[in-house]
Amino acid sequence: MIIQNLKKILEAAKGKWPEELPGVLWAYRTMTKSSTIENPFSLVYGAEALIPVEVGKPTLRYFCANNEAMLVNLELLDERRDLVHIRMTAQKQRIERYYNRRASPRYFKV
Repeated sequence: MIIQNLKKILEAAKGKWPEELPGVLWAYRTMTKSSTIENPFSLVYGAEALIPVEVGKPTLRYFCANNEAMLVNLELLDERRDLVHIRMTAQKQRIERYYNRRASPRYFKV
């Protein structure tokens, strides 16, 4: 996924991947994944990511992320991770059922 995003960004600017890599990684880490319905950043840190512009120029979203709210989010982080694990397991089972429905067993004589 990261390589595909780098290719898309670098079509116009060849050879500048070291400058573009941090932006691509940030986009990957803050994008919601379909398997977990969460983004990796929030699963690790327990809070939504603030883009650098919001940190430099405080917005309402920045002020709402106070210490008490962050502590509550950190306390609930284990529960969120458990829910994500359940969602991922359910998705894997759905994919497995779909694959097994379409696959036909073949037996070999030895």
